[in-house]
Amino acid sequence: MVTGRFSWQRMWQTVWCCLLLSTAISVQAANSLTARVDKNPLMMGEELMLLLELDEKVPANSIDFTPLSAHFQFGPPAVSQSMQIINGQSSQSTRWQLSLFANQPGTVQIPAFEVAGVRSEPITVEILAASQQGKGSAELFIESTLSSTSLHLQQMGYYEVKIFYSGDLQRGSLSQPELAQVTIEQIGKDIEGSELVNGQRYQTITRRYSLVPQQSGDYQLTAPWFQGEMIDRSSSRYDYFAKTKAVSAQGQTLSFQVKPIEPGFEGQWLVSELVTLQEEWSADPAQLVQGEPITRTITLTAMDLADHQLPDLQINLPAGIKSYDEKPQSKKAERKGRMVAQKVFTSALIANQQGKLLLPAVRLPWWNSIKGEIDYAELPARELQVAANPQQQAPADSAPVTAASSAEAAAVVAGPVNPWQWNHLSTTLTLLWLLTVTAFAAWYCWQRSTVMGAGVAVSGLVPVSDVKFNANRFKTACQQHDAELVSTFLLRWGRETFAADIRQLPQLLALLPTGELKLQLEKLAYQQYQREATEWQGDALYRAWAEFSPAKSPAVSALPPLYPT
Repeated sequence: MVTGRFSWQRMWQTVWCCLLLSTAISVQAANSLTARVDKNPLMMGEELMLLLELDEKVPANSIDFTPLSAHFQFGPPAVSQSMQIINGQSSQSTRWQLSLFANQPGTVQIPAFEVAGVRSEPITVEILAASQQGKGSAELFIESTLSSTSLHLQQMGYYEVKIFYSGDLQRGSLSQPELAQVTIEQIGKDIEGSELVNGQRYQTITRRYSLVPQQSGDYQLTAPWFQGEMIDRSSSRYDYFAKTKAVSAQGQTLSFQVKPIEPGFEGQWLVSELVTLQEEWSADPAQLVQGEPITRTITLTAMDLADHQLPDLQINLPAGIKSYDEKPQSKKAERKGRMVAQKVFTSALIANQQGKLLLPAVRLPWWNSIKGEIDYAELPARELQVAANPQQQAPADSAPVTAASSAEAAAVVAGPVNPWQWNHLSTTLTLLWLLTVTAFAAWYCWQRSTVMGAGVAVSGLVPVSDVKFNANRFKTACQQHDAELVSTFLLRWGRETFAADIRQLPQLLALLPTGELKLQLEKLAYQQYQREATEWQGDALYRAWAEFSPAKSPAVSALPPLYPT
C-alpha cells in the first residue's frame, strides 16, 4: 500500500509540473526582432546575407520581404525554428536567412520588418561599383557582355553570361534574365572551358541569350544571379570528408539603346546583316509543257533573326500561269554562335497557255545593319518557254487523209455507173453492215455483263461514259496507290459532277476551284508525265476528295436559261 501511495504522489507531481511548464510557455510572448547583414559595404555582384531572428515561434511566412525588391534580387528565405528549456525556463526562436544581390551601386536601406507586434531596425548598406581589381583572388564571379549597345527595333542582339570559379563546384543554378519589352531566349547549351585571370586558372561556364527588343528606348539589363554549392576545403583535410558551402554571385548591369524603324522604309521591317533568296525547280523551267505542273521552291535565309520574324513573299505571276501554294515552312538553327532563320515557300505552277511567259522578279527590302542603309534580296525575272502538250493535240495527218478520201469519192461519183452493179454492190454492203452491227452489239453486251459481274472496271473494253462512278472502289484504288485506276475513276466522277465531255485530267483540273483537291490532282497528273516512274501515294488525294464539296465549286452552275436575254 505504501508503494502504491508513493506512486500516485509521484504521478500527480509530474502532471502538475507539466501544467506549470505549459502555462509558462503559453504566456511567453515575442520581445525582440533583430536584423543584421554579414558585410557592409559590399561590391556589386557580391552576395549580401540578411539574417532576421525573432524570440518566438511563428509561421515561416509571417514576414513579407517584398519591399526588398526595390533594391535587391533575392530568392525564397531559409527558415529555421528552435526551442530550449533551461532550469524550467523555455525559449523559442524563428530565424530567416536571405541571400541578396544589389541591383545597382549606391547607398540603400534595408527597411524595418514587423512580426508578432515587434519591429526590427532598418539597416543602411553601401554598395560599391564592381571593379576588375581583385577578381584574380575571388573564388567565384560572373562577367556579362552585350554584342552591341545600340540596336534597332526588332534587331537581334546577343547577351553572354560567363561564370568563373576556382574550386570544386558541385551544383548550381542561374536565374533567367528578364526585361520588359524585350524577348530573351537561351541559345544552345552551356559551354564549359577555362581561362586565365590575373595569373590564376579558372573554370568557366558560358551561357548565351538572344535579345529582340519590341520597343525603342533606353534599357537597363540586370544580370542574372548564380547560386550553388562548392566543396569547402577548409572543413577537412580529405575530400571524402569535406563539407559543402553555399556560393553565389551576380554580374554587372548593362545598358543599351534601341532605335526606332528608319524613316522611308517601305514594307515589313526586317533588320539583319545578311538576307538572301534562292530558288530551285523540280525540272528545267525553260522547257515547260502546257498543262503539266512544275514545282518551284524559294528559300528565304536571314542572319540574326528568329524564324517567326521572316515575312511572307509577294509573288506576282502572269495571267498564263496558275500557282498552288503549300504552307510555308519555317526553321532556325545556330551557326557559329549566330542565329540563322529560314522560310521555305513551295508552289506548284501550271502554264495554261503555250508560248513565251515572263515570270517577274521577286524583291524583298531589308535594312542592312552593317551598311546602315536599305538593301534588297532579289530573284531576277525569268522568261519561260511553254510548249504545247502533245496529249492535247489532234493527229496531224487527219486532214490530208480526209482530203484524199473526198477526192477519191468524187472520182468514183464522176465515173459511169452500171445500174445493176450499183444495186448489187449496195445490197452486199448493206448486208455486211447489218451483220457487223449485230455482231458488235452481241459482243458489247457480253463484255458488259462479264465486266459488271466481276466488279472490275476495264476502260479499254467498256466506254467510260457508260460506267458509273463508285466511291468505294475509288477509295480502294487510292489506298492501293494505283495512279492509273484512280485517274479513270476521277474522270468518271468529273463527267457525273461537272461536264459529260471530260476525257482528260487537264479538263477536270480546269473546272476545279483552287484548293487541296486541285493540288493533289495536279500531282497525280504530273506523276503520269514523269520520265522515270516513281511511287505515288493516294491517301492525300482521297482525303482531299472526301472533304471537297461540289456545291461550293464555281465550276458547278445551273443550266442556262431556255431563252437567254
